[in-house]
Amino acid sequence: MRTAVWGRIAWRNLWRNRRRTLITAGALAFGFLGSVVMIGISDGFTAELVENGTGLLTGQVQIHASGYRPERSMYETIGGPDGAEVPALLAAAAATPGITAAAPRVYGGGIVSAGDATEAVVLFGVDPAREARVSRILGAMVSGRGPAEGAREMAIGAEMARRLGVGPGAQVVVVAPAADGSMGNDLFGVSGVFRTGLGDLDASFAVLPIGALQALLGLEPGRVHEIAMATADTRDAAAAAALLADRLAPAGLAIEVVPWTVFSQEIASYVQLAEASNGLIVGIVFIFAIFGVANTMLMGTFERRREFAVVRALGTVPSGVVLTVLIEGLALGLLSLAAGAVLTAPVLAWLHHHPLDLTAVVGDMEFAGALIRPTLRTEYSVNGPVASAAGLLVTAVLAALYPAIRAARVPPADALAGR
Repeated sequence: MRTAVWGRIAWRNLWRNRRRTLITAGALAFGFLGSVVMIGISDGFTAELVENGTGLLTGQVQIHASGYRPERSMYETIGGPDGAEVPALLAAAAATPGITAAAPRVYGGGIVSAGDATEAVVLFGVDPAREARVSRILGAMVSGRGPAEGAREMAIGAEMARRLGVGPGAQVVVVAPAADGSMGNDLFGVSGVFRTGLGDLDASFAVLPIGALQALLGLEPGRVHEIAMATADTRDAAAAAALLADRLAPAGLAIEVVPWTVFSQEIASYVQLAEASNGLIVGIVFIFAIFGVANTMLMGTFERRREFAVVRALGTVPSGVVLTVLIEGLALGLLSLAAGAVLTAPVLAWLHHHPLDLTAVVGDMEFAGALIRPTLRTEYSVNGPVASAAGLLVTAVLAALYPAIRAARVPPADALAGR
């Protein structure tokens, strides 16, 4: 009951100087806007980094033989030399909540030649239909098309095509060491040329039908190096990987099921750093705001010295005065938070759906194997607004703490006497 009385008094005091209250509340509201938008842009940058870094090629979850990473030996196939039931693994992945698609892959290395030109190449064998649902590599064609299933053809990167002097329809010779110790070699047609914007990928990658590459490398149809998966949300990759690993455990295969946070550690480390910096953003914004709020509260309490002296003379304990001023600060914080939410919501939505594109000024950027557009796109999240709201309310209460203590220490006799 007594707290309710102090609350009414605090609310009344807040509006004694309406202009000062509105200016202070506006400053806090714009601080909230700035904090949420800055965190949203940071989250948007990391979201695009993860989406591009995993969506172009790697996928969000992968299955390998236990000893495959990090050397990625051609001999370390899932299930060992005898291979595995690949259709069963794909079916288990498709039935796992959070996983939207899965595709088998085979890797190899060798050289590709056309006329007098020869280049080192990473051979990437895929099931074209399945791969298109996991990665975007086959959607990056600038001429021709992706390789057709069952055909002896390949798509190559734009820089490799330039160095070899070939294009769609040309013939190239591929030589690669095979799993049985022999040297595989064959003639392949160039079905198309892709451009990802990543220099290493465009200069050294070739995409082949998985069957054709298995034949070149001397691998049986059941021997694959990797099963890559896409998830509905990149943030669900770790949970989906753990669930799939549990489902596959009874099969007794010596495999590992890993999310992108494991096989793309550079990106994962950056995401952790960005998330940790969100607290710093909130702190910087509201550390500056706290001085303005404290100044407003000090001016308000100084103007009411005689009022505080009267209530103290009537028997009010110092804690009652402190409580009144703190409630006043909290009320100011809640008012600012409401105004800030009204200001922030449309700005956040606008930058999410219509991000500012700085590509013409900065150009595309490459980081950790991911191509990033320099756009100011905000990402919706709960953490940013909650952390900013907490920072705003803490700022308002802390800023009122010192003025509250000063008001409680006002000597009633001196204040009433005008001293």
